[in-house]
Amino acid sequence: MNQGPRFKLFLMMVLEIAIWGAWQVQIFNYMPMLKFEQWQQNLAGSMFGIASVVGIFFSNQFADRNFSAEKFLAFSHGVGGLALIGAALAKEFTPFFLCFLLYGLFYVPTISVTNAVAFAHLKDPARDFGLVRMGGTVGWIVVSWPLIFLLSANSTVTEMRWIFLVGAMISFALAAFSLTLPHTPPKKAGEGGAETLAWLEAAKLLAVPYVLILFIVTLIDSTIHNGYFVLIGGFLRNPINMPDNWIAAITTIGQVAEIVTMVILGSVLKKIGWKWTMILGILGHCLRFATFAFFDKPEYQGLIVAVQVLHGICYAFFFATLYIFVDAVFPKDIRTSAQGLFNLLVLGAGLVIANFWFGSLKAQWTDANGVVNYHKLFLVPTGLAVAAMLLLLLFFKPPTVRPQEAGASASAH
Repeated sequence: MNQGPRFKLFLMMVLEIAIWGAWQVQIFNYMPMLKFEQWQQNLAGSMFGIASVVGIFFSNQFADRNFSAEKFLAFSHGVGGLALIGAALAKEFTPFFLCFLLYGLFYVPTISVTNAVAFAHLKDPARDFGLVRMGGTVGWIVVSWPLIFLLSANSTVTEMRWIFLVGAMISFALAAFSLTLPHTPPKKAGEGGAETLAWLEAAKLLAVPYVLILFIVTLIDSTIHNGYFVLIGGFLRNPINMPDNWIAAITTIGQVAEIVTMVILGSVLKKIGWKWTMILGILGHCLRFATFAFFDKPEYQGLIVAVQVLHGICYAFFFATLYIFVDAVFPKDIRTSAQGLFNLLVLGAGLVIANFWFGSLKAQWTDANGVVNYHKLFLVPTGLAVAAMLLLLLFFKPPTVRPQEAGASASAH
């Protein structure tokens, strides 16, 4: 395809993920300012999981079968922007959570839809999707880094509310910009008939062995991926002894590395294929968590900071490859729902399990003096990563078609 549409798709991804990045980095600093209880903060932190469940049954169905994607994006981001303004103005938990949840119900499905729009207009998704999706990483960095450094623990509630107001402004901008995107019409149902639900057709493909294995592996990898974000702040603070104002910046090193990894993703996919690319992505998790487990001392600060670059491999080589694979293998009329099915794990189940399970393990392995046994704690995701790699290695047998050929043959699956 020519550079004009591809740049539009890139900018779409910039704005899409920038909305998320505006509030994500600072929300857990903001909620205590409003005196929200811990369970309320946990519930708000699990919002994406709730929205993912609802999205797979309703929103993704509409995007697949009923509305053009660009109009769906415009409407969803318009409503989502209004909901973020409501969240910014709310002072009590109930109105805050209702507005935040409303935002999530309209925002989370758009992650799958933007993927679907990109795939629909990329001539060679295996080659080009990484470059387009890199826009999301750029958007996250561009919006979150200024907010990290401008807003601190000493900021007022009024100042902190800008995390939602900035997100709302970007959401409105994307709502307008979506109407300029290439037309992506809804797909008619296949031979199953017009009454067939897209999400149900997507779920039926779990009966295919390699899809089921990938589904299980995605649940495992999503859990440990989200577990990283649950545990990393406390780990860097103590025992690694990083200053509080450095922690957010250190965790974004991986996002810079993600840009580089996205650039080479297409070449890696074409050279080694689906299975080995995803195994490399999970290997990144394994190496990172093993490093945390065995080098959990202040004298290894440099090493702990350096392994943050593995985040790029973890995300691009597994999750971005997963989205490309779903587009290549699933039938056209259910691809948005199929993306939503896997996002149910990435943004939903994996997030919720990580929040509660790793939080519980951390409490269980904290002694009377408040010292966490991070060696023992980080061996858990390390072991899970090894198990996920073995599942892919031994049981994941995807179609023999090479990634660069998948676009031409996807309709045959």
